[in-house]
Amino acid sequence: MSLFHKKLKEIYEKMLKIRYFEEKARELFTSGEIPGFLHSYLGEEAVATGVCAALEKDDYITSTHRGHGHLIAKGAKLDKMMAELFGKKTGYCKGKGGSMHIADFSIGVVGAIGIVGAGIPIANGVALTSKLKKTGRVVACFFGDGASNQGAFHEALNLASVWDLPVVFICENNSYAESTPQWQHQKIKDVSIRAISYDIPGVTVDGNDVMAVLEATQKGVRRAREGKGPTLIEAKTYRWMGHYIGDPASYRPNGEAEEWKKKCPIKRFKEKLLKEELLQENELKRIEKEVKKEIEEAVTFARKSPLPELEEALEDVYANQESDEVNL
Repeated sequence: MSLFHKKLKEIYEKMLKIRYFEEKARELFTSGEIPGFLHSYLGEEAVATGVCAALEKDDYITSTHRGHGHLIAKGAKLDKMMAELFGKKTGYCKGKGGSMHIADFSIGVVGAIGIVGAGIPIANGVALTSKLKKTGRVVACFFGDGASNQGAFHEALNLASVWDLPVVFICENNSYAESTPQWQHQKIKDVSIRAISYDIPGVTVDGNDVMAVLEATQKGVRRAREGKGPTLIEAKTYRWMGHYIGDPASYRPNGEAEEWKKKCPIKRFKEKLLKEELLQENELKRIEKEVKKEIEEAVTFARKSPLPELEEALEDVYANQESDEVNL
């Protein structure tokens, strides 16, 4: 199998992992097995997958409150992800981070950050480290259309531009800032136009077309590695669910979600693969079967894992520099 075909299979597999993981997480949350809050990434799978497919393993990402897809696309293990959602000690953050705060430096996940827009200046910090140490690593920074109104967005893009930091800013424009449609909180049609103010490239792509996202990100990553500075990519997509699981999404026009579901990124990619004879139906079905099995195994792992002990509540508050020092 060629490297190109292997890459296509990996992309399809990652998109399915995100889809099935989110569907199962929603089911478990609704039934009461998963505590806390849950923000679903259903419908946006092409963005995370396309972006992370353009990155190397030791590149970094900063994520958001809707971060499961980003982490899975970057290579996170489903069993540890699920255990973290369950609040179990075998999870990525020993059950203390939950859905919105998963991190794993070993695969370049600096962290999922619950505060809107907060990951944008953090990405600059990581990128500055990369530049000063001359590691050649790039940071992909995910955020939503609502976050692009934050002062942190404008300050971070300005500084990244001035210092030529190796960051690719990814605006996941899913049309809503929580419950506020974009047309109510912005005069502009495309968030990418804001790149002009900082003299950096800005591009808008179809966020439901994984190959379009991949191509745009590859250009941004190449520019960053060459020391030419950041890029702003706006990926227009749609979240199938409300802002959180349980949100009735009554602010949406009737039929809007159904129309977007017809543009399902996974269905579109599968149809492309079959039409252009890039992969065969039996290969795709085998991938689907394997991913479903992995999801069930992750749930079993999470259910069987122990909860943290009460005495562990104050552990991990501070880093132990002798054993837990983080090297970026």
